[in-house]
This record gives sequence, C-alpha cells and structure tokens, in this order.
Amino acid sequence: MSSAKPHALPKSERLCSDSAKRRLFDEGRSGFIYPFRYTYIAESSTSSSVEVLFSVPKRNHKRANKRNLLKRRMREAYRLQNDELKLMAKSRGIDLDLALVYSSKEVLPYNTIAYAIAKILAEVAAHS
Repeated sequence: MSSAKPHALPKSERLCSDSAKRRLFDEGRSGFIYPFRYTYIAESSTSSSVEVLFSVPKRNHKRANKRNLLKRRMREAYRLQNDELKLMAKSRGIDLDLALVYSSKEVLPYNTIAYAIAKILAEVAAHS
C-alpha cells in the first residue's frame, strides 16, 4: 500500500456518522460566507481530528451532474487549504467537525469557491 499524499482527503477526514451530523447541526456554531453556509463544532479531545461534510442541496440544483461538479470543486478547494486547520486542531488538542453547505443557485467558478473556503477555514481556526 502506498503512503498517503500530502494533500489527500481520505475517508477518515469525512464526516459520515449520522449521529455526528445530527449533533453538528443541532449544537454547532454557524455562519455564512457567500456562497456557503457553514456549521462547526469543536471539542477538546485526546486524539485531535478534523472531519468535514460537503453538501449541495437538491432544492437549488436539480441536476445531479451540477451538484457533483460543485461538490468536486468544494472538496478540491478544501483539500488544498486544510493544512492550517489540521495544525491548529492538533496544537490545541481538539476534535473539529465542519459542514459546508453550498447556498447559491448559480454554479460559481472554482476561484470563487476556493476564496470563500479559505475565508471560512481562517474564521473557524480563529474561533475554535
């Protein structure tokens, strides 16, 4: 088995548990930076980890190919910029769950999505 790539986004970094998702949206802190609504929850833990959830509502984008395109752009932007967030979580010893929900009705270019995700990650790192 080959070693992990430095900017990989493995399954262990994706938020999959239904109970964790429910808790995130019930108890988490949220905000809005166009075109995303984001929610996060940070708890102190012995093993620090960062897990993320990407969502594009079917209400705004009916076609699956557009939802998949937007999710691919979101994952790529996050994957390239998550190093700072991981270091912060490890240094403070916290578990961080983050949900990014695409809220725009338009399919925006990658640069706009990457800029918004960078701002969200900086804000989450500052407030966690």
